[in-house]
Amino acid sequence: MQKELFLCLHCLYNLPETRYHEFDESPVTQLFLGRISVENVGSFLFYKKGNHTQKILHSLKYHGLKEIGVFLGNMYGKQLAKHPKWQDIDIIIPIPLHKKKEKKRGYNQSEWIAKGLGAGMQVPYSTHLLIRSEYTETQTKKNRFQRWENVKEVFHITDIKALENKHILLCDDVLTTGATLEAAVQKLALISAVKVSVVTLATAQ
Repeated sequence: MQKELFLCLHCLYNLPETRYHEFDESPVTQLFLGRISVENVGSFLFYKKGNHTQKILHSLKYHGLKEIGVFLGNMYGKQLAKHPKWQDIDIIIPIPLHKKKEKKRGYNQSEWIAKGLGAGMQVPYSTHLLIRSEYTETQTKKNRFQRWENVKEVFHITDIKALENKHILLCDDVLTTGATLEAAVQKLALISAVKVSVVTLATAQ
């Protein structure tokens, strides 16, 4: 069975889904409240140390299993497409990696999630409109302020006209403090008549 190439059926039916995308207010929307303006925020799965989501995401991010990102992104994209507030998305943009980091890892895991979301939602995705121009240290052991300081000026838009009057869906793998996504949203928010929504495959519990 195709699905079992990535997840066994037991794992598939026991994914810890948040359903946050169905609600106007949730713990993930609270992360951005009063900091930046976002249309909608969603996260597919709950993530905590040792749970199944952590194992899945480690396989995606560090063990080269890029197809898991497409598979789960597609699943989530189909769920998003059923709800009116997610149906006017014009383009999906993954959080970019710096070229040096992407070369070292071999790929950007968020790009593979964007591929899946795009297929599930029937929306195009782009990897060249938002770029990361500065190489930054890992965010893993930093607090929210340190994470923000680490990424606040690293993103740049390559074609502003292409994104004017668009509803952008920004995607990443895990939502923890939201600092990286916040920095990217702030950059995109400078574009004329733009709207930005945010989704991740998982959110920390």
